[in-house]
Amino acid sequence: MRKFYVLVALFGMLLPSMSAQTFQGELLSEYVDPRIGSEGLGRVFVGPSCPFGMVKPSPDCTVHPNSGWLPMPEQVNGFAQVHVSGTGGGPKYGNVLITPFGSGMDRTEHIDYREYENIRLGYYDTRFKQSGIRTEITTAMRASFYRFTYPADSLKSLAIDAGFFLGESPVPDAREAQQFVGSEIEILSDREVAGYTRIRGGWNNGRAYTVYFYAETDKPFVKSATWKGDRITNDAYQYDSYEKTGALLRFADSDTVVQVKVGISFISSRRAQVNAHANIPHWSFETVRRDLVRQWEQLFRTIQISPRTPEAQKRMFYTALYHTMLMPVDRTGENPLWNDPEPYYDDFYAIWDTYRTSSPLITLIDPQREVDIIRSLVNIYKRDGYMPDARSGNCNGRTQGGSNAEIVIADAFVKGLRGIDYEQALQAMLKDATVPPGGNEEAEGRGGLVPYRELGYIPYGIPRAGNRTIEYSYCDYAIAQVARGLGKEDLYQEYLKQSGNWKNLWRSDYEHAGVKGFIMPRDADGNWLDQLPFGNSKLQKPTFTYTPVTFEGPWYTPWWDMFFYEASSWEYSLSIPHDVPGLIAQCGGSEAFEKRLDIFFDDGFFNVNNEPSFLTPCLYHWIGKPWRSGERIRQIIADNYNDTPMGLPGNDDSGAMSSWLAFHMIGLYPNAGQDYYLIHAPLLEETTFYLSNRKQFKIIARNLSDTNCYIQSVTLNGKDYPYSALRHKDLMAGGELVLVMGDRPGAWGNELGLNN
Repeated sequence: MRKFYVLVALFGMLLPSMSAQTFQGELLSEYVDPRIGSEGLGRVFVGPSCPFGMVKPSPDCTVHPNSGWLPMPEQVNGFAQVHVSGTGGGPKYGNVLITPFGSGMDRTEHIDYREYENIRLGYYDTRFKQSGIRTEITTAMRASFYRFTYPADSLKSLAIDAGFFLGESPVPDAREAQQFVGSEIEILSDREVAGYTRIRGGWNNGRAYTVYFYAETDKPFVKSATWKGDRITNDAYQYDSYEKTGALLRFADSDTVVQVKVGISFISSRRAQVNAHANIPHWSFETVRRDLVRQWEQLFRTIQISPRTPEAQKRMFYTALYHTMLMPVDRTGENPLWNDPEPYYDDFYAIWDTYRTSSPLITLIDPQREVDIIRSLVNIYKRDGYMPDARSGNCNGRTQGGSNAEIVIADAFVKGLRGIDYEQALQAMLKDATVPPGGNEEAEGRGGLVPYRELGYIPYGIPRAGNRTIEYSYCDYAIAQVARGLGKEDLYQEYLKQSGNWKNLWRSDYEHAGVKGFIMPRDADGNWLDQLPFGNSKLQKPTFTYTPVTFEGPWYTPWWDMFFYEASSWEYSLSIPHDVPGLIAQCGGSEAFEKRLDIFFDDGFFNVNNEPSFLTPCLYHWIGKPWRSGERIRQIIADNYNDTPMGLPGNDDSGAMSSWLAFHMIGLYPNAGQDYYLIHAPLLEETTFYLSNRKQFKIIARNLSDTNCYIQSVTLNGKDYPYSALRHKDLMAGGELVLVMGDRPGAWGNELGLNN
């Protein structure tokens, strides 16, 4: 705790006038700790970033971690400009490496180790052990800013590596590994260096992307060199010949402090120069950082919590909001594939992860941003043929289950977001649902679409047959909602019927751990499969037993091609967000369903870091027991979340784990693609939404404590509110939701109220 207050004091020294001139009261951004979730499975990005910022500079500690960063004492190769946050799978980016060093210009690599790290929102600071050089970093939207402080007795040198990237593999075309394509570098003057790096592959196995850069120093360099491969020369220009290139710069002995701005572009080095000068037209490090923090502060103030909230909870909550708004990345005007006035976003990594909680949270924090994101999705369909389920490096891929952009669109539609061409959006959704993507089903569209439409399910033998069937059903429900809202009754009826296709893989007689009924594999002839075949050999026909707890097959089965992806049948058989009443009926009614949920949680089948289980703790709402949902949620958070570097239980996945936490701390939880929030006991005693329509909506939990964690009664704008779900329109109308808390379950909330 003492350490935190010291950091806040230092922060205040850097921002002496911000709170007085711009915001009243405490700075909410002070509670953001980018280190939360940086270690363990969280993998969040720790460097400075603007909201949805294109440039994300940070240290790169070997070529392997997705975010670039690893905790001390790992080595530091340098500081790259483009990263992702919270992702699993293969790395992406890690481009344009800047490395200060204090030795001669006779080698291209200058690895060092950190003496300390100071990491705060909008600011990164470290000192190297061997060279003694201090590096401070902040950033603008499309240009990063560095301040290097060299020891007086060292050489003042800097390397710019255009060939560095994350996830390099010696195996050509290795799955999910990035591969070098080319690079170029040119010393333009005694203060300027420009060039590009071209890389392919990575997590989405995408085509080549090019990151252009322009670097400018505030001090002239007195000596320079360039390299290609392992050859260092005095040439000012190294053209692209499929070898890695870079530059070595030397400053005067008297230049103890050197500042560098690095503009980035995906179009040209000239555009990178424009970005650098437009984003940072001066040499004030503190001004850049103040501007960055001001952007975040404005967003944080859309959701404010009680000042009495414990410090740890403040850090958890505002850091969760922060993580939610790091990705996708706003590259409007930076699309090398086409030029039009529509918004352009990249690094949807992936919508399968983010549609459940991240998109609904952005809708509340920054609805215009969500509108722009959806317009970008629709425009990608217009230009590339399909909306992405994931996209990175200006390339669609990969699909993990459904074509989940449809749920994002439906969520916006039912919540009344304006500024979206929903007729065209519906056409994009129907393209996913009706046109097979051919041999590109791993990148976009719906794989296995033909049998899905013919049989009403995807038979075993097609990769991810189980979760594709379930998720396509959900996506069909999303299409139905938009079709109905646009007055297209025939389409509505067609896709509403298809939304029940998940039942075609429901094996009602299968029993496991005292529970009957599971989503299980089925062949094209309708036969249930207990033994799953592997391979196509006519001589040997190996099989393995499939059960509801099978997560991966034997060693010889590719995990990507399993019946379910990233989950077991236990998890997916409870993941029917669009038809929970139908799920309860399949499980044998409310009593059997409650027993099933208890076994799921108590016997260890629940996986907190798996998105298909995000809604499952709230399913008690549908049997009239929201207090049981609240119990599960509080325990899950207590066991798995905290305000330390190990504070996230799984890959943050572009803010998915963080947005899940933020909603549950508030006491509201969305069911994506539908127009309501489930109400449960919050962790925060008071939350105020400052809405885009200039209204306010306040949630107050009276008498809330560790023991008083059960809702006794609820009022909405002073009137009794007996329901455990709140419509989005009622939230947007402004007002006050008051929860009266007690130390034992009350009678409130035995109905959702969705039929009223």
